[in-house]
Amino acid sequence: MNRRFQFLFVSSSLAAVVLLLVGVKLGRSASNSDDPYKHFSVFSEVITRIKSDYVEEPDMKNVTLGALNGLLESIDPFASYLNADQYKQYQATKGASKANVGLVLSRRFGYVSIVDAVPGTPAAKAGLHTGDMLETIKGISTRDMPLAFAEMLLMGEENTTVDVQVLRARKPEPEKLSLSRVKVAYPQPVLTLGPDGVATFAIHSLEGNLKDAVKKGLESAVAKGAKKMVLDLRHCATGTPADGVVIAQWFLDKGAIGSVKGQRMEAQKFSADASKQIWKAPVVVIVNRGTAGAAEVLAAALLDNKRADVVGERSYGHASIQKALSLDDGSAVILSVAKYYAPNGKAIQDTGVVPNYPMNDALLGVDEDPDGDGIPNDNSDKAKEDTLMKKALELLSGVKTVAGINPEAAMKR
Repeated sequence: MNRRFQFLFVSSSLAAVVLLLVGVKLGRSASNSDDPYKHFSVFSEVITRIKSDYVEEPDMKNVTLGALNGLLESIDPFASYLNADQYKQYQATKGASKANVGLVLSRRFGYVSIVDAVPGTPAAKAGLHTGDMLETIKGISTRDMPLAFAEMLLMGEENTTVDVQVLRARKPEPEKLSLSRVKVAYPQPVLTLGPDGVATFAIHSLEGNLKDAVKKGLESAVAKGAKKMVLDLRHCATGTPADGVVIAQWFLDKGAIGSVKGQRMEAQKFSADASKQIWKAPVVVIVNRGTAGAAEVLAAALLDNKRADVVGERSYGHASIQKALSLDDGSAVILSVAKYYAPNGKAIQDTGVVPNYPMNDALLGVDEDPDGDGIPNDNSDKAKEDTLMKKALELLSGVKTVAGINPEAAMKR
């Protein structure tokens, strides 16, 4: 049995177990919806049966850990359970400017999955993509590994390396990689003014204070007389969702931007303020499966207000506020305590942003090494064709900007 088959078998088995547990929960909730202790008794009984009837004596510590991680993953792919020692390490490293490989992570099928690689980082240069999975980090299996702990393992001193084993959807066997740790330089927004006054504004990160660079870029586009804009948010997976709210203000003169709410957090709604609008001309947004966080909040606000068409793939779905909740034994659970909602009322973390012009990102789908000889296929015509950009420009070409016509009104036609 090859590793690829084993991975698929384990993944499908885990999915079946999750569905079984959900079914039990739903079946009992019809008559006992307000009695969580009924569900706890089922869990306790399953644990007892495993201990007494499993084919061999199980390691109950691993069984419990697996159950905890499976529980968290079923409700929140960005959650983590850290034991006391791991939580101490997490607290010591949180906020530290350690070098890393440039990956944004989540959990999927019990393993650590890649949301995206920050452009220009060692992970991106190694060809790691959205949906690839880290099977091991430093020789340690990521099966049931806390997400926060995986992130800690990838960090370290600058110019050191970390070995990982990657499972890719397009390759049958795991791939071993040695990734360098660097001080990640998040890419600055790039504004390009093309013919006919069409500006292309590529934003591949909103980490830190990069929203300020976005504001300067928009002001520059206006000052240079740009008439239309393609806002390229592909691979923009870093940045807090709150920054997405701020940037959406610069494109909107009215309407709802979205909201944030949680079980223990008072709902907060965000609305556009005409006095903050910078870019009033037509705009088309491009997203792909590596678009997450702040960029999703921005794209959702423009799409739902019919301010912009959105071209590309459904975005990843990662817009929440996380909090570490300490437990009595010194361990902790890191959970999403609030989610960001699009103007249409849907939680972005649950649905992502679905473009009104859905298309596959041909650039993301290109195999860098189709011949398996270690040499990227840079001569492929397919690799050079940016179909999403082509479609965005095509949509903009149909928007009139002649004197006397409000470009924004034309976009909303």
